[in-house]
Amino acid sequence: MSRLLSLRLKLNITQEELSEKSGISVRTIQRIEAGTPPKGYTLKALAKALGVSESELVTNTETVVPTDMKWTKVINLSALPFMFLPPLNVAAPLLLMLAKKQFTPLTRELVTIQILWSLIAGVLFLTVMILNDWWGIRSKYMILVPGVWLAINLYIILRNSVEIEKHNALRIRVGFRFF
Repeated sequence: MSRLLSLRLKLNITQEELSEKSGISVRTIQRIEAGTPPKGYTLKALAKALGVSESELVTNTETVVPTDMKWTKVINLSALPFMFLPPLNVAAPLLLMLAKKQFTPLTRELVTIQILWSLIAGVLFLTVMILNDWWGIRSKYMILVPGVWLAINLYIILRNSVEIEKHNALRIRVGFRFF
């Protein structure tokens, strides 16, 4: 929700009333409420009509729409059933993100985390095979490698879910995105 829309609703006035009060066209008000930032004379006139400072009018109080967060949580949790099959733990969140058109930085980073964990799974699998086959290192503890990998991935997914729920952000981040 744009700051202009929330201020207008708080004052309980229509777009037409705000237009008359500010001298700004209804269409311009609609564009600003849809996300276009107000500038120059428009910003001054709207701020004066609403009785707020210009900086208060351009400050966006809600950066994320709650429905987006719902899908972000679902996209994050969609990797859980496919944790045992590394290509699918990427495919499920990616397909859901594409189907629901949720191309936010958070969803992209969630998919990046799963891509990274799939790459790590491949490296760990090759390492265990090389240790077993080439160097003849056989240990009953080798089975712990994929188990620890799965436990860490489970922790990352669940911890990020909790953080998305509480703060609309990720707790465990990678700091980059593959796409």
